Amino acid sequence: MAKNEVLSRITKRNPNQPEFIQSVEEVYDSVKPVLDKHSIYRDLKIFERMTEPERLISFRVNWVDDNNEIQVNRGYRVQMNSSLGPFKGGLRFHPSVNYSILKFLAFEQTFKNALTGMPLGSGKGGSDFNPKGKSKDEIMRFCQAFMNELFRHLGQFTDIPAGDIGVGGREIGYLFGQYKKLQNEFTGVITGKNVKWGGSWVRIEATGFGLIYFACNMLGEKNDSLKGKRCLVSGAGNVAQHAIEKIIEMGGTPVTASDSSGFIYDEEGIDEKKLKVIMDIKNKRRGRIKEYIDEFPNAEYHETSKNDDYNELWNIPADCAFPCATQNEINDKDVKNLIDNKIQLIAEGANMPVTSEGQELLRGSGVMYAPGKASNAGGVAVSSIEMTQNRMGESWTREKVNKQLMKIMNTIHKDCLEAAKEYNIKDSIYLDGANIAGFIRVGDAMVEQGIV
Repeated sequence: MAKNEVLSRITKRNPNQPEFIQSVEEVYDSVKPVLDKHSIYRDLKIFERMTEPERLISFRVNWVDDNNEIQVNRGYRVQMNSSLGPFKGGLRFHPSVNYSILKFLAFEQTFKNALTGMPLGSGKGGSDFNPKGKSKDEIMRFCQAFMNELFRHLGQFTDIPAGDIGVGGREIGYLFGQYKKLQNEFTGVITGKNVKWGGSWVRIEATGFGLIYFACNMLGEKNDSLKGKRCLVSGAGNVAQHAIEKIIEMGGTPVTASDSSGFIYDEEGIDEKKLKVIMDIKNKRRGRIKEYIDEFPNAEYHETSKNDDYNELWNIPADCAFPCATQNEINDKDVKNLIDNKIQLIAEGANMPVTSEGQELLRGSGVMYAPGKASNAGGVAVSSIEMTQNRMGESWTREKVNKQLMKIMNTIHKDCLEAAKEYNIKDSIYLDGANIAGFIRVGDAMVEQGIV
């Protein structure tokens, strides 16, 4: 079936959802050789069925702010695909949250979760609630109101959410506490919990650590390593912080961090001491990244300009780039700057941070490029490990979990290369390899389970 015919139907069925259509087109371009080779996927419309969520849930969230004013937000859960296991994916609290964002994230999650090799389906959820500027009590009341509706759709063998942008350890605690009160049971229905009460070691660090483990595998294919490499990192949240931590540990030199206001560039490099300052600013003070300059005045701060057609952060000469902020943060102009500055490797810590135009420029460029569904799968991998511990009533050591995380990231890397080799992929082997390997794993399960 012609590409334009398949995508035309999907686009028509999902109007005004640009992020979702972007993610669908990317995967289709990669898996087209699989569809051409195996007619059963075409005959059973496996790709089109993958793009349609099993269930879309939308609900009203009423809560009361500190001024005793009633506030109304929208809550969502996209239960995308349960062919490999219960729905699994994070919750995002951000004003930009809508169906397009959540469906793109849930679709990406389908392949990411499949690549881990764990028994995980895919989902995503959240709200247009903005935690920034809210008091601790306001956030607690919102989380409780949100869970008052969401709880009826969850279960340790049904749907197990986790955190995402705007949903950290504090929010997970409030959400889990309310779920426990409503259901009168202590089950592992949410991951990302504190290790003291049902959480797992390394869960907080998992996405950032896994990203760097994957990048080290990529460099290892070239008989190279991170040692001595200058690294650009965007974001200053959980993923970016622990990516920076692991880069330092591996002998690399991270030089940037950012938030929605701007970015810092520390030519001397961010070391362990400086990273602790970033963590204090973002995790405790909940401040802005520009406060870094107060502690280290030799560094530069660049404010984000909405008038620029590129991001200055990605025009800083470096060896490796790790976008860890948000979707579509690297456009074609940014990619051109990275290539012109002889970047060797780009590995995504965020979900779909490179635009479609940017990805096209990376094809055949010689730059090693890993999509988030492969390189940032460490978070969901350790979420699955947390689920296992909860079901078994066990608590694994930090060393055991970290060893398992490394093993999973190594396997994902190997599977991407093998899939690319099998389908004779020469350019963007990680992008196409990840999409193909994930598609086949989910697609085969859908074929075997029938038309349901």
